[in-house]
Amino acid sequence: MQNTRLNNLVDSIASQAGGWFRNPWRRLSLITIALLSGVFLGTAIPTTAGQAADWDIVGAALLVIFTELSSRIFYRTNRQGVSRSLLIEMLNALKIGLTYSLFIEAFKLGS
Repeated sequence: MQNTRLNNLVDSIASQAGGWFRNPWRRLSLITIALLSGVFLGTAIPTTAGQAADWDIVGAALLVIFTELSSRIFYRTNRQGVSRSLLIEMLNALKIGLTYSLFIEAFKLGS
C-alpha cells in the first residue's frame, strides 16, 4: 500500500493499542470481561431460544459449532515458546464462560 496519512494514522493507532494491550493487568481484565460475557451469553441464548421452542435445536447446534471452532483455533496455535494473541485468548475465555454457564443452566433445570 501507499504511505498515505490515513495509513500512517492507522499504523500509529494500532501500535499504540498494541502497547496498551501488552500490559498484563489490562490483558487479564480483557480476558476476564470475555469470560463474564460468555457467562452472560450462556444464560441469555438458551433463555431466549427457549421462549420460542422452534429454535432450541438450531441454537444448540450453533453453540456446539462455535465451541468446536474456537477450540480448534485455540489449540491449533499452541507452539512452543510462542504466546497466543489476545484475541485468541479472549475467544477461549468466551468459550469457557459459555460452557460453564450452560452447565449451570442444566443444573438449574434438573433441580
